Amino acid sequence: MSAGAGGRTAAVVVNYESGGSLARCVGDLAASGLAEVVVVDNGSSDGSLATAVGSVPGLEVVDPGQNLGYGSAVNRGVAASSPGLDLVLVCNPDLEVPAGAVDALVSALDADPGCALVGPLIRTPEGDRYPSARHFPSMVDAAGHALLGIFAPDNRFSRNYRRTDLDVAPDTTVTVDWVSGACFLARRAAFEAVGGFDESYFMYAEDVDLCWRLGRAGLRVAYAPGAEVTHLQGMSTDHHPYRMILEHHRSLFRFAVRSSEGWRSALLPFVAVGIAVRTGLACLARLRQH
Repeated sequence: MSAGAGGRTAAVVVNYESGGSLARCVGDLAASGLAEVVVVDNGSSDGSLATAVGSVPGLEVVDPGQNLGYGSAVNRGVAASSPGLDLVLVCNPDLEVPAGAVDALVSALDADPGCALVGPLIRTPEGDRYPSARHFPSMVDAAGHALLGIFAPDNRFSRNYRRTDLDVAPDTTVTVDWVSGACFLARRAAFEAVGGFDESYFMYAEDVDLCWRLGRAGLRVAYAPGAEVTHLQGMSTDHHPYRMILEHHRSLFRFAVRSSEGWRSALLPFVAVGIAVRTGLACLARLRQH
């Protein structure tokens, strides 16, 4: 697996009960000419790993024997990949990665030595742009998004947070605060310098935290809409929806504690109450869907 710009790149794909999506994803990555594709399997029992191994020659597998969570699994995949490859592509297993997407991400990083990590334009299966590049929310936007975002997603607080202004030309690369961990390309040296993902996050917000620490280290994060992938979403989280809701909101509070300084720290009790309310609303919304 080596050709073009992707020949400098190792891909790490974290799998958990993703069905046939995993084989399609790693097939796309192999066709993109990556030097190496590593799958970290978080204790799947649905046969998805065996199907992928049978369909993609040279696939490397890390099997920790349990569900480590997303960030922990990525860290193990990066550690197992070839250290001589200077770029690491991190992917969910339910991605469709068309030809040229990886090369576009590599080009975006090569054009900006101060950029440590770049994310693509992520589309939903319906073709809509998923808000994968975002601001670190202000306290006001965070509160408004938390309380209104589930039932009124087009409120102004959620629009500010989700960067609805990022419908930009494909040849434009935009500096952003953070990008989704569903798919990004990082410089290995930068990823390792900040310690990779913080493994105290089981799921969710580990991408926010990683980008925040890169920023504090003086490095930039970017969004490159010229690289485009499709995210099927929910393949793994649908197996345990209420646990995932709890983990999501637990991670949000963990990041709020880590990133709050000065007078903002005094607001953390109110943040905790708001997140608890949002957890209940999210569970209610899930119940109403079924």
